[in-house]
Order: sequence, then C-alpha cells, then structure tokens
Amino acid sequence: MTAQDTASPLLTSDRLDEVEGGFAADRFPFDWLLTHQREHGVRGDLLELGVYKGKSAISISYHISEGERFTVCDLFDADEAPDSSTATETRVYYPTLTRRVFETNHLRFHRRLPTVVQGPSSEVTGHVAARSCRFAHIDASHLYHHVRADIAAVRELLTEDGVVALDDFRSPARPGSRRPPGRPSSRPASGRSCSPRASCTGPGARRTPSPAA
Repeated sequence: MTAQDTASPLLTSDRLDEVEGGFAADRFPFDWLLTHQREHGVRGDLLELGVYKGKSAISISYHISEGERFTVCDLFDADEAPDSSTATETRVYYPTLTRRVFETNHLRFHRRLPTVVQGPSSEVTGHVAARSCRFAHIDASHLYHHVRADIAAVRELLTEDGVVALDDFRSPARPGSRRPPGRPSSRPASGRSCSPRASCTGPGARRTPSPAA
C-alpha cells in the first residue's frame, strides 16, 4: 500500500464554497477564460497576487497544464508588510489570514501546493520570469500606490496573449483599486484585461458570458 492509497480523499470543486472568501460568481468567468486558453493552445504560467484563504487559488489550480507553474504571493502576516499603511490594512481586513490556513485549504482540494512567495507583491518579479504568464489575478493590497505597482509588475510578466483579472475595481469600499479620473489606463498594451463579473477585453478577445448574479 502506497502513501497515495492512504491519503485522505480530495474534495471536489462543487464544495469550493466551504472555503471562506468572496470568490463566488467570479469563478465562472475565470473557469471560462482559463478553459478557453487551454482549448486554443495558449500556454504559459499562472499567477495570483493576494490569496486570502485560497478560494480563488484552488479554482485556478484546476487549470494548470503539464509544464506550467502556478505562483501565488501574499504577506500572510502584518509583520511582513512593507509599510505601516499596509500593516494596518492587513490587521484590519485580514486578521485571521495565515499561510497555514491557505495551505491547509488548498491541500483539501489538490495534492500539491502552488509555488508560494511569502512577502510583498513588489517582490514577485524576482520569482516569476518576464513574459511567462498567460493569466494573472491581482487581488493583493487595495491601497492605490500598491495596486498601481502590481499592475506595472504584471505587465512585465504577461505573455503577449496574457489575461489579467483585476479584483474589486468597481467596489466603492476599495477606492485604491479604482483608476482615478484622468489617469492613463494601465492595461498591458499587448495583452488583454478583464475583471471578475466583467468581460475580457483586448485585440481579438471574445466577450465573456456574464455569470448569473
């Protein structure tokens, strides 16, 4: 009998709502986009900035193809914050977030963890190769200067046909995630952009079906 034979059975994707987090209707456009990429031969790595307790990362992991790498990046702890404003945001909004919680949740659905970078999202370009990602999900700090930096970093990491999903950009409670009037768009010029509950845009992009509310 092997270790694999005695391992606990994995939970199926229809039980994803057992994981705490707001990733509900969002996962349908994510699944559509990632499936669309695979069916049309789009190859590349996957990236998520900001994981909370792992709900969206669990969903994304179902779409990793052979030879592809999935990297996630999160502070997991206010002590890792690069500045006082980020430390405050972490303590106020994510007091129960730890790396152990994320990894435990992920291993309930998958046998292997993604590559985990524990630290500020500004460090991700040191762990992910330029022009290597076909999909990136930005959901880390919601403070404007960090969001702007995350978009700039992901712009370097996306492939020509890569897609970036921007979380909470229409949320009144997350003003730092919204582009201020008069600012030039930060959408990668050669890639595509989308957001949860929104359509995918870019050269030749097909409209993503809107999920039911």
